[in-house]
Amino acid sequence: MEAWRRILADSIVKPKDLADRLGVDAKEIEAIVGDYPMRITPTVMATMKEKGDAIWKQVVPDIAEMDDFGAEDDPLEEDLMSPVPHLVHRYPDRVLLMVTNQCPIYCRFCTRKRLVGKPGFLKKGELDQAIAYLREHTEVRDVILSGGDPLLLPDHLLERILKALRTIPHLELIRLGSRVPGTLPERITPELCAIVKKYHPIYMNLHFNHPDELTPAVKAACGMLADAGVPLGAQTVLLKGVNDDPEIMKRLMHQLLLARIKPYYLYQADLTKGTNHFRTTVETGLNIIKSLQGHTSGMAVPHFVIDAPGGGGKIPLLPGDYMVHMDAEGVLLKNYENKAFHYPQPKQESARELPMVSVAPSPGSCSNGAHDDL
Repeated sequence: MEAWRRILADSIVKPKDLADRLGVDAKEIEAIVGDYPMRITPTVMATMKEKGDAIWKQVVPDIAEMDDFGAEDDPLEEDLMSPVPHLVHRYPDRVLLMVTNQCPIYCRFCTRKRLVGKPGFLKKGELDQAIAYLREHTEVRDVILSGGDPLLLPDHLLERILKALRTIPHLELIRLGSRVPGTLPERITPELCAIVKKYHPIYMNLHFNHPDELTPAVKAACGMLADAGVPLGAQTVLLKGVNDDPEIMKRLMHQLLLARIKPYYLYQADLTKGTNHFRTTVETGLNIIKSLQGHTSGMAVPHFVIDAPGGGGKIPLLPGDYMVHMDAEGVLLKNYENKAFHYPQPKQESARELPMVSVAPSPGSCSNGAHDDL
């Protein structure tokens, strides 16, 4: 058995084992995980410092999960946008392909709590259906492998999927969304990196929520992927009591860059059943972005997005009113220090003039556009 499989097998999945290790109530945990399983890898266990800390809250079941069981199972309506099994086609030129329901850990705030934790991988017949759909839809140039976590697939199954996708002429990019490097770094092996290199361009977006997650072993695993030519991005979910603090978020973004990972998305928490206790106000996220913008490198500032309920896609939000006024003469701008600057417009040769635009003061401005999945 491969080393990473043995380590994964040592994860905590039973309430009694969790009670023995952490002193929690086994019966209470059992009642919670009846609807949504638990898995905590040795790496994550070793990262916890104390009861209720940022790592604990992400993975240890909490009775608060039982408080909002009337909420939606599928708030993003992914199931309604699935033309063939395991494939979601929400945006015009890209699709999401869910290749497994297994994850290295089961985040208590997961959007797909309705699906993850069930056994099994994408079957060959299901892969064939997805490939056939993609061949017919020549507008699709980008596929995101997700789940579950695609890096929990055995090497031969992952390569089967990558090889099949690379037979589609119009498919340009393959992306993987994964939490494996941060929770099961032993999975990132030379063999895995060699497989990935064969099917470039491949991108990976990795899930990190707190700077303590970026241990030396985790950074080394991410370095192996970067050395294999994989551009790495980071997805972060804004979580109450975990990272809803500007200084914690700045430390996280800096640690990501040190690990050669570009911060990509900061997500407002979704409206998923059993996760309401993690939600912050939208203003919290806007204030965090404002605390980063101008106060650190632009590379350290992610897009703050809300994945709109009802399948509307990702909508980016910006704090403050950076553009105060615009007309044919120029644009009045404010920077991160609230200082005003005037940028002149180029002279127009025709008589056509730009409409005058004034921006009313508001807690935050919202750009009406959708970003890629993952």
